[in-house]
Formats: sequence, C-alpha cells, structure tokens
Amino acid sequence: MSATTELTEHAPGTAAPAAADTARRRIGLGSLRELSLVPAILVLGLIGYIVSPAFLTADNLIGVAQQSTELSLLVLATTFVLIAGRMDLSLESTIGVAPVIAVWLILPASGGRFTGLGLFPEWTAVPLCLLVGALIGAVNGFLILKLRLNGFIVTLGALTLLRGLQVALSEGQSIVELPSSFTYLGRASWLGVPAAIWVCALLFAVGGSVLAWLRHGRALYAIGGNAEAARTAGIRVDRVVWIVLVLGSVLAAFAGILYTGHYGSISATQGSGWIFQVFAATVIGGVSLNGGKGSVFGALTGILTLQLVVNVMTLAGVPPLWNQFLNGAIIIVALVISRFASGEKQE
Repeated sequence: MSATTELTEHAPGTAAPAAADTARRRIGLGSLRELSLVPAILVLGLIGYIVSPAFLTADNLIGVAQQSTELSLLVLATTFVLIAGRMDLSLESTIGVAPVIAVWLILPASGGRFTGLGLFPEWTAVPLCLLVGALIGAVNGFLILKLRLNGFIVTLGALTLLRGLQVALSEGQSIVELPSSFTYLGRASWLGVPAAIWVCALLFAVGGSVLAWLRHGRALYAIGGNAEAARTAGIRVDRVVWIVLVLGSVLAAFAGILYTGHYGSISATQGSGWIFQVFAATVIGGVSLNGGKGSVFGALTGILTLQLVVNVMTLAGVPPLWNQFLNGAIIIVALVISRFASGEKQE
C-alpha cells in the first residue's frame, strides 16, 4: 500500500471515492504481483520432473525446502527493510558473525582449536546470538537515523567490518566445538520434516500477517512510499525504521543459528556472497528497491523460484559454476518485466 492510501486511512475527511477506488486498484495489482511467480514455479516443477523423476520425490522437495530455510530468513528480513525504503547489506555478515561471537563468549579457552572466553554457560548460546544481531541492527539504526549517514554506505561498511571480525575471532578456521542447544533447530525433525522448515514457515506467516493486518505493518508501506507524508500523518518514522533494522538483524542472526545447526559448524566465510541471492529473490518476488511495495508471499515465491532453478540445474548435470550468472540474469529479466508490467520507472 502506498503512502497516499495510508494517509487516506489516517486523515479524517479525505477518503474521497476516487481515492478509495485507486486504493482498491492498487491492492488488486499488488495481489497479482504476489502470484506472478506461481506459474513459473509450476513450470519449473514440470521441467524438473522431465529432467529427472526424482525431482518430485518427498526427499528432494524437502531437501530444497531445507536448503532454502537460512536464505529465506535473510529474504524475509530484507523484505521488511526494503518495504520501509531502506537497505541493509550487513545482513550477509550478521548471519556469520553473530554465531561466532556467541560461541566465542561461551566456549572455554581450552576447548579445542578455537579459543573462547568462557564467560557464559552453554545454554545462553542462542539468546546471545540473537542479542548480537539486535545490537548490530541498533548500531546501524543509530548511524543512519540519528547521525543521518547514508544507509547504503553505513551497511556496506558494517558488512566489511563484521566480516573481518568474524574471520579474526574464528582465526580463519571452522568452529566445530558447538553446544547442543546451538545446533538443535538445524538438526531436529518434527513430524518427519526438518524443524527449520516449520520455524521458517511460522515466521513467514507471522511476517505476512503483520504487513497485511497490523497498523504498524501497514505503516511500513507508507514510510517506504513517502516518509515525509507518513511523518505528517502521525507515523513515528524513525522509530519504526529503527525497529525494522533491529528485527532484520535478529532474523539474520537466527538464520545463522539454523545454518550452524544444519551443517554442524561455523565457517570463517559463513554467509559470504549471500546478499546477491537475497536481492535476486526479493526483486523477482516483486519487492521494490524504491520502497513501499512488495509482500512476504511474493518474497517467498522468489526464494522458491531461485532454489528450484538451482535444483533443476543440479539434476540436469549443469555445473554449479553457472548459478551466479543465472541469478544475475534472473534479476535483470525481473526488472524488465516489472518495468513494462507496472508502467513505472525503475530508478
């Protein structure tokens, strides 16, 4: 929903019939954009079955979903941030540095190759990791909203700084001495399905509900569409954006927990290069880089499309070296389609 629609809802006496009709048309177009990738997903399913009958097996589909869980949480975080008209490149580093700092704080100095501080008990690993994520988002918000620094440059600098901290603390090696509480969600299965899939499905459902029905969720569209108009309408823009930046970093840290549990270790390069896939998924899912447009469901279809393309290519025997090229091509094609479908300029 745009800022105009949001203001129509908040400002008394301005709900003209023409504005209401415009709002309904925009909601309808938004719903169509959310569903635009569903045919592509069905076509990919058909191609996958033709390439290999193993594509439609439960093991393969669950594997695709499992491979998507950690990346999908970054996509969810980026969706909220982009809808609010901001950008956070540091999410790529947060998925790696938050688990490293948490483990560094709890493991004893004599615990194997990795040298920790041993300041906290092992059961605090998950809360500490989420707290580190929240602190990263809070610092980014302070620099962007209070000091009025350029958000792109701030988060780019944070990406580099946090990546360097991750490598330094891990001493450039993988950390394998991990507490069981830290790896549980990444390894456990509930009702025959990996727990990470259930958790991500729940978080996407909650995120979609917040954007669709809660006042603060709808305010994000107003802020992304026109921050000054949203501020005039009484929305506390800086506070909402700050909360979104913190929430995004917490989701990235949680993605780091799932990834660590899934693979049983924390690598010194965990999350490196993920930001390109994240933006590919969000863009083809209909989330605007200019803010104020997009949905959680659209972002989910974007990540599923990318993962299915990779899976089909793998089953077809295509070398994985082509994956990055394909992601870039998908972004460009999606932008072209969005430009002509909406009639709006992409800047």
